[in-house]
Amino acid sequence: MANQGVGLKGASQGALFLAADVGGTHARIGLVSQRPDGARPVTVLQYHRYACAEWPSLTAVLKDFVSQLGGTVHVDQCAVASAGYVLGDAIVNDNLPWPVSIRDIRDSLGIQQLAVVNDFEAVAYATQFLVQADTTPVIEAQTPGGAGPVLVMGPGTGLGSAVLLPGKPHATVLPTEAGQIALSPGNEREIEILRVLSGERPYVSFEHALSGPGLLNLYRALCVLRAETPVLAKPSDITRAALERSDAAAVEALDVFCGLLGSFVGDLTLLYGARGGVFLAGGILPQIREVLLASTFRERFFNKGVMRAFLQQVPVRLMEHGQLGVIGAAGMYLDGHAPAGEATRQ
Repeated sequence: MANQGVGLKGASQGALFLAADVGGTHARIGLVSQRPDGARPVTVLQYHRYACAEWPSLTAVLKDFVSQLGGTVHVDQCAVASAGYVLGDAIVNDNLPWPVSIRDIRDSLGIQQLAVVNDFEAVAYATQFLVQADTTPVIEAQTPGGAGPVLVMGPGTGLGSAVLLPGKPHATVLPTEAGQIALSPGNEREIEILRVLSGERPYVSFEHALSGPGLLNLYRALCVLRAETPVLAKPSDITRAALERSDAAAVEALDVFCGLLGSFVGDLTLLYGARGGVFLAGGILPQIREVLLASTFRERFFNKGVMRAFLQQVPVRLMEHGQLGVIGAAGMYLDGHAPAGEATRQ
C-alpha cells in the first residue's frame, strides 16, 4: 500500500501537528510541538479527551478539537494511533463505535500528511519517556534484570499488547496480537468458566475474558455456574458492584479477572524475554488498583515452574493511560516509523 504521509524528519523544530489516540471508549486528541531536547519527542500544547459514543465520527471529533484552537492555528499534519487495521480508505475495528475514513479526515480538515499506527504500539513507544513517579509498583523486582524488551499490555474495550525493543538511534516497537491467544485456565474454576464460554463461541481468546466485554463474559459465566440470574448489564456496573462488594458474582468475576491477568502477563513476559519490565495499561486497571494489588495477580505471575527465578527479576508497574498514546503516536511519526496505512488489529 502506498504511503499517504511521511514522518516530520525534515520539519523545523517546534512544528505544530495533531496527534490522536483513538480507542473504543475514548479519543484523546492533542496539539503537539516537536521538542529539541530529547527528553520527550513533543510538548503537548492543548489536549482533550472525547467520549467516542457521543460523536458521529473521528472526523467530527478532530474538527471540534481544531475549532477550539482558534483561527490563527493551522495544522496540516496528523498522527493517529488507533485500534484497528487499515483496509483501503478505512480504519476498521469491531471495538470502535464507527468506521474511520482516512480520506474524510484529510479532506475535511485539510490534512496533507496523515499517519496511522496501532494504539498500543504508540503507548509502548511512549513508556521510554516515563519516570517511576508516573507509575504504581505492582511487583518490585528482587534483583533487577537490567535492560531488555519491555512488555506493555492492558485491558480496555479490547486487550492490547506491544513490546518495546530498546535501540539506537530509536527504539523499535513490536505490535502483537497477544490478546487473541487461546484462553488458558489455571485452576478448576477457570476450567468451568472456559466450558461455559466455549458453549457460546467456537473460539475463546484471552480478550474474551480480559477486557471490558470480557469482564461481563466472566460475570455471566459465573452466574451460570452459581445458578444465579445476572442483574448487572455493563462492565462498569460489575466493577462498581465488586468494589462495593454488593454482588458476590461480581466480586468473584473481578477476582478471576485479576488472577487470569497475572497468569497471562507472566506468559507474555517469558515469551518476549521482557527483562526490561512490564507496564500495565488500559482503561480498567487504574479503576481497580487496590483490588489488583490485593489479588492473586502476583501469585499467578510467578507460578511458572522453573522460570520463577527469571520472573522475580522483572518489575511490573501500573500506569495511567493519559496522554501516552498521543505522545507515542507523535514520537513514532517524528521518527518516521508511522507511515499512513499501517496499523494492526487489536
